[in-house]
Amino acid sequence: MSGTQSDVSHSPGTGGPSAWRHDVVSGFLVFLLALPLCLGIAMASGFPPVAGILTAVVGGLLSTWLGSARLTIKGPAAGLIAIAVGAVTELGGGDGALGYRRALATLVVAALLQVLFALLRAGRLGDLFPSSVVHGMLAAIGITICARQAHVLLGVTPSTRGVLALLAEVPRSVARLNPEIALIGVLSLGVLFGHAALARRGGWAKRVPAPLVVLAMAVPLAWVFDLEHAHTFTFSHTVFSVGPEQLVNLPGNLLGAVTFPDFAGAWSLVGLKYVVMFALVGSVESLLTVKAVDLLAPQQPRSDLDRDLLATGVGNLVAGLIGGLPMISEVVRSSANLAYGARSRLSNFFHGLFLLLFVAFAPGLIHRIPLAALAGMLIFTGVRLASPGELVKAWRIGAEQVLIFCFTVGVTLATDLLVGVASGIVLKVGLHLLHGVSVRELWRADIQEHSGPDGVVLRVRGAAVFTNFLGLKRRLERHAGAGRVEVDLTEVRLVDHTVMQRLHELTQEWSREGRRLRVLGLEQHRSVSSHPLSARRKPAGGDLGLTP
Repeated sequence: MSGTQSDVSHSPGTGGPSAWRHDVVSGFLVFLLALPLCLGIAMASGFPPVAGILTAVVGGLLSTWLGSARLTIKGPAAGLIAIAVGAVTELGGGDGALGYRRALATLVVAALLQVLFALLRAGRLGDLFPSSVVHGMLAAIGITICARQAHVLLGVTPSTRGVLALLAEVPRSVARLNPEIALIGVLSLGVLFGHAALARRGGWAKRVPAPLVVLAMAVPLAWVFDLEHAHTFTFSHTVFSVGPEQLVNLPGNLLGAVTFPDFAGAWSLVGLKYVVMFALVGSVESLLTVKAVDLLAPQQPRSDLDRDLLATGVGNLVAGLIGGLPMISEVVRSSANLAYGARSRLSNFFHGLFLLLFVAFAPGLIHRIPLAALAGMLIFTGVRLASPGELVKAWRIGAEQVLIFCFTVGVTLATDLLVGVASGIVLKVGLHLLHGVSVRELWRADIQEHSGPDGVVLRVRGAAVFTNFLGLKRRLERHAGAGRVEVDLTEVRLVDHTVMQRLHELTQEWSREGRRLRVLGLEQHRSVSSHPLSARRKPAGGDLGLTP
């Protein structure tokens, strides 16, 4: 997948040189979607609201020209909220402003790591993470977002900080809710779920960004409730207070928003922990998004993951140096970009340009947005990340996937993201060892190559699991020029779900590029569930412990 391919605007199906007109429209619509999300993600992360805008502007105006994922939108993402707010809280020691500057320092160091990853061609590491662990991580992030933002939506300040404690305090916040603020928040959430239901049926809802509909409702309500002026009101014999603190606050100009990092705590154990989390989790999320968008746009050239990781790292470096949030290729805005008819990388550029112009010339309009409406948008995102449907999907693939998924979620909520992801991976490795996979087989795939006039055959022996898949993928890349490649798994005793999924994705990708990849030798294997991509085991030579 070379990064030297010509721009999408000149490839088939993009509309030729006139593609920029489609990109202007798509960029504008994504800007309408991104504006409130950037503000909400920043505030939920413990950063100033404008920090989210700064990141999206950098992602649009700078990273656009460095990456190869032409149709992805780069900017702040809800998936990194838990890491960002943790960095601000722990590094600041109760001082939010200090924690913000020190969190910026960890982001800068993490960005340098991402650049190093790209130079070492580590983009392929996105294939190393088990699917169940990744989905468990995202579900835990979704629960964390909901736990934190539920109190903002209700207009109540919680008395605790931990995720589990915040969840336990939700009933108490419901009993103490601020009626005016909660009305804005609940209506915003209702509009989002209603819009999603209508969008599934097509029509106007599919073309209009849901956050725009929310703002059209929430901003007038904020004016009716006079949130710009501090005052009290009585409801059901109880006095409540409202005021400008329940609205978005921005500096008078963008130069006033620039904040420089404080590197004092970046090299402490706590600082290094967040450096690793920003670098690893941000990279994995971004790579997964790029791969997902590639699947959604099969007519476009495939993205060079290493080059895109470089663009993300450089963008994070600049964003961290001026006060922005961590940046990734973001899945919600990228999917919307495709739906709105984007043809090239210019759509990301125009989305960043519109954000810059709006914040520079109309900051007063942003100030009228109520925080409860932003909280509703974030809770909606969190619910989608932690959807029970993900648990159902895991169950269909196999009971072990449910175990790994739930274990990752539980440990992440009880500790932090890095420990949770590491624990999920360790559990999966432990299960493979219990199923008879040797330590050597875990890390090295035994592959024999046979070349003939009809193509190349790769015969795999022992085990094909997520920890040794990169060896198999390197062999496949080595023979990418061959018209036909077969992967023979006849002598493999265990093929895990991650490998089944990766081979399926590669088969589809090769087919789109006019090449042929076939997976053979699974006839004698037993599937652990009826799902076509579930783990397979070969009972010959002893039961490996996997039961249907």
